Amino acid sequence: MDALGKLRLLGPATCYEPAEEVRASGARAPADAAFDPGTYVHEAAMPNGKRIKLLKTLLSSACERDCAYCAFRSGRDFRRVAFGPDELAHLFIQLQQSGIAEGIFLSSAIASGGPHTQDRLIDTATILRQRYWFRGYIHLKIMPGAERDQVVAAMALADRVSINLEAPNALRLAALAPHKVFADELLQRLRWIEEIRRETPGHWPSSATQFVVGAAGESDVELLTTTEALFRQAGLARTYFSRFSPVPGTPLESHPATHPLRENRLYQSSYLLRDYGFSVEELAFDATGNLPLEVDPKLAWARENLAHAPVELNTADRRALLRVPGIGLTGVERVLAARQEGRLRDLSQLRKLGLVPQRVAPFVLLDGRAPAQQLSFWPT
Repeated sequence: MDALGKLRLLGPATCYEPAEEVRASGARAPADAAFDPGTYVHEAAMPNGKRIKLLKTLLSSACERDCAYCAFRSGRDFRRVAFGPDELAHLFIQLQQSGIAEGIFLSSAIASGGPHTQDRLIDTATILRQRYWFRGYIHLKIMPGAERDQVVAAMALADRVSINLEAPNALRLAALAPHKVFADELLQRLRWIEEIRRETPGHWPSSATQFVVGAAGESDVELLTTTEALFRQAGLARTYFSRFSPVPGTPLESHPATHPLRENRLYQSSYLLRDYGFSVEELAFDATGNLPLEVDPKLAWARENLAHAPVELNTADRRALLRVPGIGLTGVERVLAARQEGRLRDLSQLRKLGLVPQRVAPFVLLDGRAPAQQLSFWPT
């Protein structure tokens, strides 16, 4: 099979691996090209906010692990293919020179052990950097069981590295991946990444992880408690939540799919933990330890805490402002800047700052008074 044929099989397979902020790209091959890259080249927002065309692909779909939910698990009947490092690097450079792709997300199924697979990923990135002098964006996966020196090598080549924890703790991982070891094979690599950044001066890549949501009976409390610890202790830039969807031919093929809103609420909550100064203990959970699906977690907190103790927009500090529904990271800076020009007294001023008054109004005071246009219903 030629390289394009392999990409047709391995590129779409990365739908199981969230990366950056991606959406379907408008990128298209030239008219005489033999393939359409729309299913594996994505418009992606980088950590710095820049958008690029990101190729997402696996190096190989041949796997020796038997994870209960995974489309690539050993023993499942489907066609498996693999790139050689030289082959994939050459194909990517062709796509890059044609203007089809600008960066690459590279993962792989595991064959002949995590360290062997990691070597092949590192080899691919090394060829791109040293033979083709590619200086664009590379996101490299760290394989379970990768050695510390391999983690250092991957970090030296990549703009982002990530390893999938898949579950929030060892108990839940055992139900998903019975032959993976949570602490020794997975979590330790995230700790190494942070240790390397702290111990050795230099420009190091950001790090991320992924959880499978809803396949192992885990609660949102479990997922977010681990997420919070990773933000605080491992310097993680991002956690990705991948809602479970059953795959035919796997042990969990009859397990129900996870509701999309659960994934969305987890993302919203993770941003509150990372960027807004919230802790897990402050979030609202139901009796099962899950986030209510019907309400945004920041709004749920505000209803409980701000409805009878509104925030004075003219004097509140950044932390307090960030807790008001409808005021995000950019909105806070606009409010603080506007306060240098004069007092905020009515909702029309908030509208000029790009805020949505009906979301903000129930939870704030403007110059000591509740906004004149206070609504009689809760915003959603």
